[in-house]
Amino acid sequence: MSRRCELTGKAVLSGHKVSHSNHKTKRTFRPNLLRVSLLSEALGQSVRLRVSAHALRSVEHRGGLDAFLAKASELELSQGARDLKRKIAKAGQQAEQAQAS
Repeated sequence: MSRRCELTGKAVLSGHKVSHSNHKTKRTFRPNLLRVSLLSEALGQSVRLRVSAHALRSVEHRGGLDAFLAKASELELSQGARDLKRKIAKAGQQAEQAQAS
């Protein structure tokens, strides 16, 4: 399993640990990944994703998973999140058509 957020694309970065004497050694900066269940209102079910803590805050700020995925770029999302975005968009279109009828 890769160390990458499924919603924002945050991944492992590398850099230096710098001591007081300015001695540099290689280290990695890992994202704070959490395995969470997020509720999709359009689909009416919960979805398990591996996301960063920063992405969780962004999801809450934008008003839920459906709103977050609607604004998110396809390039940052994982394959599973892209499929979920398409399912949510399709469910929204079907709901609009049902209201129009």
